[in-house]
This record gives sequence, C-alpha cells and structure tokens, in this order.
Amino acid sequence: MTSFLLEYYLWVKVSHIIFIITWMAGLFYLPRLFVYHTEHFQLKSGTYDIFLGMEYKLLYFIMRPAMIGSWFFGFFLAITPGIIDWSLYWPWIKLFSILLITLYHFWLASFYKNFSNYKNKYTGKFFRIINEIPTILMIIIIIFVVIKPF
Repeated sequence: MTSFLLEYYLWVKVSHIIFIITWMAGLFYLPRLFVYHTEHFQLKSGTYDIFLGMEYKLLYFIMRPAMIGSWFFGFFLAITPGIIDWSLYWPWIKLFSILLITLYHFWLASFYKNFSNYKNKYTGKFFRIINEIPTILMIIIIIFVVIKPF
C-alpha cells in the first residue's frame, strides 16, 4: 500500500484538489440560494419549489459527492508516508478546520430540511453572514497547508 500511495501521490493530490474546489463552490453557493429563497418567494408557490429543487440537487448531487471525495482522497494523502509530520501543530489545526467545515456542510443540510418542511425561520441577512464561514475556514486551511506555520 505504501508504494502505491507514493507512486500515485500526485494523482491522489489532483483528485483531492478537484473535489475540494467542487465542494467549496457548493458551500459558497448554497447559502446564497437560501438568501434568494428567503427573500424572493411566495410560500407554496412554484418559485418556492424551484428553489427547493435547486438546493436539493446542489446539496445531494454535487456537494455530498464532493465532500465524500474530498475526505476520501484527503485520507490517502494524510496516510502517504513522508507527506505530513503529525508531530507538528499545523496538520491538527487543518484537520480541526476540516471537521468544522464538514459540520458546516451538515448545518446547511439542516437549513434545507427546514425549507423543505416550510419551517425556515431565518432571514436573508442571516444566510449572508453565515456564508462567510467557509471563506474563513478555507483561508485557515490554505495557510496551514502551504505555509505550515507551526
């Protein structure tokens, strides 16, 4: 397994990056859809259902597979010998940030369920504010992966 991981390291890394980009795009876009859904709809109208369909497809057909692919290829990068020094702090801070971004993903899914049950209680302003969370976590992750400050 070790020789396989070393031999295909760059392919695993490329796959990881592709899935991360896809996942992040969804994490940025879904809260924006929630803003529009909250501010530009009539309850139980065709518009409401259009937003539900868009959110469902984004969440389950794009974001979920992208999250799974990110974790899958990230795991193999993490266990590739010589790539990460787990005695340093940066990989642990990155891992914690990844856990937070994953929790954020599931938090967004809970908002979708509220919309689908006609129980959304949040404003467009709320969704605009939480839309900044993945940006902050992405910046932290990139800094710790590239600069490795600790």
